[in-house]
Amino acid sequence: MKPYVKLAEAKLPNGTLFSLHKHDGNFYLKNDRLDLMSTALTHPEQMLAEKGCAKIIVGHGKRPEHPKVLIGGLGMGFTLKRALEIIGKPATVEVAELVEEIVAWNRTFLVEHNGPLLEDERTTIYQGDLFDCLAQDGRKGYYDVILIDIDDAPDMLITPGNSRLYTPDFLAKTREALAPDGCVAYWLAEPTPSFETSLIKAGFRVEATPAKPHEKSKRPRHCIYVARPK
Repeated sequence: MKPYVKLAEAKLPNGTLFSLHKHDGNFYLKNDRLDLMSTALTHPEQMLAEKGCAKIIVGHGKRPEHPKVLIGGLGMGFTLKRALEIIGKPATVEVAELVEEIVAWNRTFLVEHNGPLLEDERTTIYQGDLFDCLAQDGRKGYYDVILIDIDDAPDMLITPGNSRLYTPDFLAKTREALAPDGCVAYWLAEPTPSFETSLIKAGFRVEATPAKPHEKSKRPRHCIYVARPK
């Protein structure tokens, strides 16, 4: 059996550990030894981009002149890659990533899978927390799409500080940051009716879409919530 090879790791001030591994030609991003994502299973990340960006895909009549997309969590770059593929030019895709090392790994180890995504003229990186990114000046009505793939669920957090991303205050900031007819899309590891209710209470119309871990999977396990202001 081929061994897992640890390539790099990053430890946050709160003790949360991220590590990047390679095994049998694929890369694995782990959080405290638990698999977060891998280059072997990329369908959910790509589907998140497709569902969230459905109304601004190049060639569609309603595409803004210069769409602006915000992605919460870079991960292995597959949501970013798919967003860049489908929204065309001109466009801006901003990625908020808390862990500096994950950005570096996408520039080095992961380039062989995704190419130089971070060097694309449409890509910008916000090094920091997604909550703080949305709190910047000038963000009212700014984004056409916000894509969030950070935690498995509101009660299954990668870092304790992520709890802010599911609060009424954050949902209000998100709603305020969306352009007319914009949307926010969350990927969650499983259907979470209580979070859907929170989105509705925050003034969104919500569409829940089951998502498979792999295109050939027999059953969907995950869920993508696309929410648009009422």
